[in-house]
Formats: sequence, C-alpha cells, structure tokens
Amino acid sequence: MADTIRVVAHIKAKPDKVEEMRNVLTKIVEPTRKEDGCISYTLTQNVADPTDFTFVEEWESAEKMQAHLGSAHIQEALGQLPNVGAADPDIRTYKVLV
Repeated sequence: MADTIRVVAHIKAKPDKVEEMRNVLTKIVEPTRKEDGCISYTLTQNVADPTDFTFVEEWESAEKMQAHLGSAHIQEALGQLPNVGAADPDIRTYKVLV
C-alpha cells in the first residue's frame, strides 16, 4: 500500500453548467474503475457548493495513473471541460507516508 498513489482532483463547474458537468464526470467513473491499476475511484459533489466536484482516487503506481490520464474516456472528458468548467482541474498526487 505504501507504494500506491493517491489523487485528489478538484473540478469546478460553471454555475449554469452543473448538471452538464455531473454528466461528463459520472460517465468516466465505471470505465476508470475497470482500468488496470485502479484501486479506487470515487466522485463526490460538495453539499454546500454544487459547482464543486472532487475525485478521490487510488492507483497501484504513478505509471498506472499516467496511463489513466491518457485513456480515451479521460481525453474525451477533458475535451468537454472547457464548455462546462469554470477553471482548469486542480489535480494533486500524493504518496502515503504512514
């Protein structure tokens, strides 16, 4: 477990595009969960601010996570983000210390 990679990805929707953003993001969950190296992949939405979406992920390795970013479903979603997103995604990668 100590070698796994954790990712927290924050994505902000335009206020008038929340439903469209939810649709874009929910479509990538199941294909991602089937990817080689995906341990967990969860999409959340902020209760107080519905424009705020966050993925919480765990990957077997940095290489597996990088392969995920290049997958067809992620590339398709990234292509849709400029239309529905308020800003570029804030993707942070972490290693487990203890």
